[in-house]
Amino acid sequence: MVSAQPAATPAPAPAAAAPTGGIQSANIFEVKPEASADPKYAEQTNGERARVQPGNNAPMWRQVGSGVTGYSSLPKSEAPEAGNLIQPFVQYPGSRLTNAGEAWRQVRNNWLIPYGGALLLIVVGAIALFYLGKGRINLHGAETGRKIERFTPFERSAHWANAIAFSILAISGIVMAFGKFFLLPIMGATLFGWLSYLLKNMHNFAGPLFAVSLVIVFFTFVRDNMPRRGDMGWLLKGGGLLSGKEIPSHRFNAGEKLLFWGGVFFLGAIVVASGLVLDKLIPGLIYVRDTMQVAHMVHAVATVLMMALFIGHIYIGTIGMQGAYDGMKTGYVDETWAREHHEYWYDDVKAGKIPAQRSEPAPPSQTVQA
Repeated sequence: MVSAQPAATPAPAPAAAAPTGGIQSANIFEVKPEASADPKYAEQTNGERARVQPGNNAPMWRQVGSGVTGYSSLPKSEAPEAGNLIQPFVQYPGSRLTNAGEAWRQVRNNWLIPYGGALLLIVVGAIALFYLGKGRINLHGAETGRKIERFTPFERSAHWANAIAFSILAISGIVMAFGKFFLLPIMGATLFGWLSYLLKNMHNFAGPLFAVSLVIVFFTFVRDNMPRRGDMGWLLKGGGLLSGKEIPSHRFNAGEKLLFWGGVFFLGAIVVASGLVLDKLIPGLIYVRDTMQVAHMVHAVATVLMMALFIGHIYIGTIGMQGAYDGMKTGYVDETWAREHHEYWYDDVKAGKIPAQRSEPAPPSQTVQA
């Protein structure tokens, strides 16, 4: 009598090694040859596959991942990608097949957020150390009580409109980008969600105001920010911040001129242009995912650099220098302040080349007589 022997049990396949090297996304849409034992699987229609393998949605998701356009009730002119559920997979040089949206997310979370936040913290920390080590920049001489008009009412209005819009944009942008790290654990998801929603709408409305006021600020102050005698010497000596000896300058020193051309003009143009794209305010532009992702990354880099520059400007204009805030608050600075911080400008006022009072009416006792 022949007894039947049990079939040998095949050895289990070795487990796949765990992925390393940070966050990686799996490609669930990759076509695998072993997906079906049916040799005619590739030639089957979707209906035939549904009968042969009921519940197998892999073919549909592979089509979605390849960028197949489906039906949408939205007009093509307003939403050209409405029929595409996700962005198609792309092959970047030196990398594996990945989704463009996932690549953007990785750049945002692994590069823009940590390095942008670190830059802002470094700038704030450096200013705090400077303030603790050097203190406020005070006047060396006594105030005379005689005032020079540094900014007219129009100039101050343009500056304050731009400054308020910038503050709204900066605060809302910081909360939306970094708030989940320092506010969400304290406020909770519900309150943080409402706050983010409110600030997002404030951000969208303050953006156009910032753009318009930035143009006005540029044309208002461009004449006094042109390069002049003494600017290079001011830069080479660092404005006298470390030596304590003030370097002569005109109405705006070389540091303020660099801020004007680098922050207001160059970065301002990039921030405004990319922000208008994100707000969909540029007519004729086709708004697709790729366009918005590139605009977001450009906007994020430019705004972080602009905030880093203007943090120093805000410090000097408020608590960092005695009498500096009075110039933008009231429009007037003391004669001693003008002589110590902007000596060339003060000399021009004394010589009558620049009026000490440019707006009306003006109390006679508050003007400097040449």
